Amino acid sequence: MKQIILIAIIAGIAAVLPLVTGESPYFTGVMISVLMMAALSSAWNILGGYAGQYSFGHAAYFGAGAYTTMILITQFNLNPLLSMAAGIIIACLIALITGSIVFRLRGHYFGLASIAVAEIVRLSALNFEFTGGAQGILLSEVSLWGLDLNSKNPFYYGMLLVLVVTLGITLYLRTSKTGFYLQAIREDQDAAASLGINLSFYKNKALLISASLTSLLGSLYAVYIRFIDTSAVLDLRLSIEIILTAIIGGVGTLWGPVLGAVLLVPLAEVLRSNVIGDALVKQGLVSETSGLGIFLKENLAHAHVLVYGIITVVCILYLPKGILGLFRRVK
Repeated sequence: MKQIILIAIIAGIAAVLPLVTGESPYFTGVMISVLMMAALSSAWNILGGYAGQYSFGHAAYFGAGAYTTMILITQFNLNPLLSMAAGIIIACLIALITGSIVFRLRGHYFGLASIAVAEIVRLSALNFEFTGGAQGILLSEVSLWGLDLNSKNPFYYGMLLVLVVTLGITLYLRTSKTGFYLQAIREDQDAAASLGINLSFYKNKALLISASLTSLLGSLYAVYIRFIDTSAVLDLRLSIEIILTAIIGGVGTLWGPVLGAVLLVPLAEVLRSNVIGDALVKQGLVSETSGLGIFLKENLAHAHVLVYGIITVVCILYLPKGILGLFRRVK
């Protein structure tokens, strides 16, 4: 009950946040990225955190939702909500095919197989004509019930709604029979099987839930940015960022993926926009024409990948339960 109240309070604060900040387009855009990554990581956490199946191919489900939605809207003028529902169906079909194959494997073999599946989906989208190939798909105009979809606010609240639903599903699974079975599979698959747990059924169940939520987020993202290609929605880096967010925040916990997104997405945005370098130059600590100033200007925008790597190594070595685990230890 406490967790439900906490989810409601945080969702309420997030809902009024754009009104308090004056509906700044830049701030709203960053918050959309935070909410999307928190929801993506929470969806992955159902499979990776609770079932212990570290999938490196979740970009396939994100891209399936994005491409299905964009194709149906641009080529068939279908309602965006129906297009999103179709995206979920396609993602579930991919998940069923994937699960029937890769869940026969364990450990790093399963991780490699999930990467292979994601690459098959990416190369297919890159070479098929109806997906736009390397040129991608551009959405010039879309409407839904008279909403102003040129504004960021509908997508902000859409991402927030999906995050709340994902957290609600995760909270339910934690105390349900399915959730206990998934955690048993995570701890020891052989022992779980000896107790009569159907490993394949519950792994695929977790994958279908995770893939459905990931596909929905991909559809929202596609309509939000109005343009997609394989590098935007099917790249391996997206899968890795989703996993790192959960690991750094606290994998296998309710709030770990949310905490990881709140910390990492703004950090990446600060590094990409070179706020640190500009601040050092403005304060007179570094000359803009000096070697250090030029180096910061040219390289700091790409440093978020390096920072992610350093934080991940530190978490693996010293914080195996993530930042949330550190908070609990201190408490």
